[in-house]
Amino acid sequence: MAHDADLIARDIEGYLAEQERKSLLRFITCGSVDDGKSTLIGRLLYESKLLFEDQLQQLEADSKRMGTQGEALDFALLVDGLSAEREQGITIDVAYRFFTTDRRKFIVADTPGHEQYTRNMVTGASTADVAVILIDARKGVLTQTRRHSYLVSLIGIRNVVLAVNKMDLVGYSQETFETIVADYRAFAERIGIERITAIPMSALRGDNVTTASDAMPWYAGPTLIEFLETVEIESGHQSRPFRMPVQWVNRPNLDFRGFAGLIAGGTVRPGDRVRVLPSGRESVVRRIVAHGGDLDEAVAGQSVTLALADEIDISRGDVLCSATEPAGVADQFEATLIWMSEEPLLPGRPYLLKIGTRVVTGTVSALKYKVNVNTLEHLAGKTLDLNEIAVCNLSLDRAVAFDAYEDNRETGGFILIDRLSNATVGAGLLHFALRRSQNVHWQALDVDKAARATLKAQKACVLWFTGLSGAGKSTVANMLEKKLFAQGRHTYLLDGDNVRHGLNKDLGFTDVDRVENIRRVAEVAKLMVDAGLIVLVSFISPFRAERRMARDLLEAGEFLEVFVDTPLAVAEQRDPKGLYRKARRGEIRNFTGIDSPYEAPENAEIRIDTTAMSPEDAADAVLERLRDAGIV
Repeated sequence: MAHDADLIARDIEGYLAEQERKSLLRFITCGSVDDGKSTLIGRLLYESKLLFEDQLQQLEADSKRMGTQGEALDFALLVDGLSAEREQGITIDVAYRFFTTDRRKFIVADTPGHEQYTRNMVTGASTADVAVILIDARKGVLTQTRRHSYLVSLIGIRNVVLAVNKMDLVGYSQETFETIVADYRAFAERIGIERITAIPMSALRGDNVTTASDAMPWYAGPTLIEFLETVEIESGHQSRPFRMPVQWVNRPNLDFRGFAGLIAGGTVRPGDRVRVLPSGRESVVRRIVAHGGDLDEAVAGQSVTLALADEIDISRGDVLCSATEPAGVADQFEATLIWMSEEPLLPGRPYLLKIGTRVVTGTVSALKYKVNVNTLEHLAGKTLDLNEIAVCNLSLDRAVAFDAYEDNRETGGFILIDRLSNATVGAGLLHFALRRSQNVHWQALDVDKAARATLKAQKACVLWFTGLSGAGKSTVANMLEKKLFAQGRHTYLLDGDNVRHGLNKDLGFTDVDRVENIRRVAEVAKLMVDAGLIVLVSFISPFRAERRMARDLLEAGEFLEVFVDTPLAVAEQRDPKGLYRKARRGEIRNFTGIDSPYEAPENAEIRIDTTAMSPEDAADAVLERLRDAGIV
């Protein structure tokens, strides 16, 4: 590297100290395909003189081989590292690059322009302080420009550079530049973007990137690098109320117990009174422990360990916050959700929700509306597909500490995780807690589940029969209930068809309705277990996620999955209701096993092969397992 080489060779310690004192700016570049994002970043890397000799040699060789710029260097090749990006001439994944100048350090994220990579752009924008939105001077403000600007506004980036690129291709026309700026400002006003710095430039030729352009004497504003070096980074997170999600309970010996985490907002000092959420207990900060010794003060962005004056039950996921300005606590919210999975969102399906260091189970209880990010229209919808955005209601299985996203990104942002694959499927921003989450509370009751089950001389549980249509679930469940009833057991059988005559008569057979069908039945089964009953549930219940949701509603040992394992060919041959024949003729859509999937259990407690045993033998086998488990 040529940059600061003399200082590095002469005084490496001094060089490192100088770098440490520089502030860090994170920014993203976004724009439509071929607007010049990668070229711009490549130019910045080249001009900052942070390229190794072998990188320069490789760039020269690649530029000649690709031939996109004739004999000149193609700076985009420094960033478009994926072979698919180079072949197509587009950015696919987020590419992060570091560079530095005499005044500041930078991390830039080159984000994709294509709509199908919206999730990648959101990922790159989530930590950025500034967004550089490129516009091709020949094309003006495009649909993708509006989409990227909306996402930038949604994520909460307040400083925007409108980089009108390729000015060399329009003759460096001032009129063209001013027309584009006026069009963009009119749109930006609608979505709340106020801090806009417009810069005419040519990334390929270097005009107004690092040095002022002689070709545009009519422009008197800063170059791009001048703006990036001088823009004020908001430090308001240090003036906000104190927040620290607990990441780890630090107990190296019997004499010390501290709570470690990254401060997400505000300032803390020894002697400050803090509140632990969601429990609500309070204490006083006794010590602030960091690498190298105790601190008199810690601020947002620092990782520290806090020792409190009192022994309070605190665990990972709890939030330490200011006692005078505490975070909110709720289990139901309105939020904006960005869907990032190939599999669609199904309202009612349980997902893992991670907010701060807390992981809970959450469901999207209702989609209020989807947002067309190109036109900002509000659209009705029941599901979300990849890269779609919606405002929705969230319901969690327990209360969490939170702030609105606009007040604190760290305690107001969350991700959704698929419970089976552990893949991140969505990212969201909390708006506010729903009023009902604050006004609805559990009523304490003196007669509980154990008392009701004891009165009936049995152990309450759910026997969840699952399998294809025609597998024999209802036949075996009905036979088993007769045997239990004959023994004086208190039971109830929830059958799929019967429930659809009443409780679930409003539901169809789409994936969304199937999820809601099982959610309702699982909640009913839970209430019946609470009443002390042995509940037999006979539903196809095709999805593992919903069967797991039903299991998680109950205590350990209260849910027994009974897999009525019958091959599709056998079930179709039986076809007692003629449904398979209708499905094959196309008269019934979304029929499990034909055009809708069935996900077989992987670890069912009981497996029944109805091709090898009669319904009565199957019922006897289940009854024997119940005896072994001490249920009857």
